Amino acid sequence: MDDGLRVTDRWIVPAAELRERFSRSSGPGGQGVNTADSRVELSFDLAASPSLPPALRARALERLAGRLVDGVVTIAASEHRAQLANREAARERLTALLREAVAPPPPPRRPTRPSRGAKERRLAEKKRQSQRKRERRVDGD
Repeated sequence: MDDGLRVTDRWIVPAAELRERFSRSSGPGGQGVNTADSRVELSFDLAASPSLPPALRARALERLAGRLVDGVVTIAASEHRAQLANREAARERLTALLREAVAPPPPPRRPTRPSRGAKERRLAEKKRQSQRKRERRVDGD
């Protein structure tokens, strides 16, 4: 648990840059829920992290702009009864979030046109549907 988070094969967030806070969970736990601090809040200062290259930092800050509070991203986990399981869940979610945030943008879409056969099939289906509706119609005469 004391090692860093491996986000990509080249980027590992050192454990020193992660902050964990524990509090009482509202989730499962029976009577123990009132005494055990099993909820975990995992925070990572994305804006000030020296482990992140500047280009990736800019991309991540742009993509996670709605989730950041003063450049810090926070993940809360309280779905498990055990604090250790919640710590692991929070680390996994933060890893997935950061991996998605620094992923390269998808290649631009190449515009395509429908084929001639596709156009003909679409028009033929429209004619069939129109004929079907026309046959169901009751004339007012």
